[in-house]
Amino acid sequence: MSSLPDELWRQILEIGIESGGLSYKELCCVSISCRRLHRLSSEDPLWHRLLSSDYPKPHPSSSAAAAAKSLYKLRFERDKERRIAAHRRLVLRKESQIAEHSRRLGDIRTRVAQETAKASQTAQDLSNLRRARQAFVALNVWQPEVVRSRQKQMVEQSAVPAECRIHALEMELKLCKQQIVGLEKSYKDEKCRLDAAKEELASIKYHPVREHKGTSGRENEHVKRKKLKISNSCRSKYYVRICW
Repeated sequence: MSSLPDELWRQILEIGIESGGLSYKELCCVSISCRRLHRLSSEDPLWHRLLSSDYPKPHPSSSAAAAAKSLYKLRFERDKERRIAAHRRLVLRKESQIAEHSRRLGDIRTRVAQETAKASQTAQDLSNLRRARQAFVALNVWQPEVVRSRQKQMVEQSAVPAECRIHALEMELKLCKQQIVGLEKSYKDEKCRLDAAKEELASIKYHPVREHKGTSGRENEHVKRKKLKISNSCRSKYYVRICW
């Protein structure tokens, strides 16, 4: 390493930055390896290349006399603050979605309970009406003619015949069952959406600075891989802090 001139090391670092294989993290890690690379990696041309590649738009408060490394650090901190603010807004939106899904689930549970009670009452009324009709038919066998004529007169004076009432109760019971089936399906769909929103919220909170675009909700990783990522991110932050 000591036999290579500084110009060759500069070219190596420039090629790494131009190819995209050498980011600011890797450059900071290289700078703490030895004094020579620390001096070479702190030169303005390298950080100018990083600044133009990572932040192509010119900074409004940048000056020509300021060091490129300081400008990069300033843009990095501002971009980090922007991402943190966007992350907070995204977390609030996702939490509001979870609250809305929970409210809808509560409404569906309430409607299911109401429809179940209504179906139970309708089934009870239908059973009572059927037993009354069977009892009426059985009593016609031995009732006197006067009693049968009186019952016939009362049935004829009724506004709604017994058969129509039974048919109406059967249709109402069938409608209640259909409503319960539809509400149970809606409950399952809403529960799936709630679980997906919770998974997305957990993923968003686990990666606070990442640019979150969609609603995937399926970014669960292995525990060992998570621990490895956490250790690598902590090590990178430590390197960047030392370099800066």
